[in-house]
Amino acid sequence: MTRSEWLLSVVLRAVGGVAMLAVVAVFMPRSWIVLCHEWLGWGAFPDAPVAEYLARCTSLFYVLLGGVLVWMSTDVRRCGPAIVVVAVGTIVCGVVLLSIDMRCGMPWWWTAGDGPFGVGFGIAVLLLQMRSRVERAQADADEAEPRDAGPEGAPRL
Repeated sequence: MTRSEWLLSVVLRAVGGVAMLAVVAVFMPRSWIVLCHEWLGWGAFPDAPVAEYLARCTSLFYVLLGGVLVWMSTDVRRCGPAIVVVAVGTIVCGVVLLSIDMRCGMPWWWTAGDGPFGVGFGIAVLLLQMRSRVERAQADADEAEPRDAGPEGAPRL
């Protein structure tokens, strides 16, 4: 494993692990959702069933994405094409989320951490993926390079 592959694996595992913590919101009591909503200063949580549904489904999708990221981190070479797709998708989603946050009037700290994080994460993953390809190509070229042989075919030191 190259250094970039190792770092890519760590980044995917870290972000995926944090995303999987959203499992708490999938199963926590509705009263906790209401309390969190009010604590964030967003007023009363809507009483409509769709509000709770969207909160729990969004959390469930974060858990799913986190699981996929952790799974991909176990073999970044084999999952390379899927990692690129997820990274590009995360960049696109980050841009769209930034637009949604601004249109909806989300607080600045939410807006700053939501879409821009996705864009930054996606770019970092793409850069690490490209760098790992370069490192692998260099390692393969080094292995293919013939070595100087000493007398009777013994390798020179």
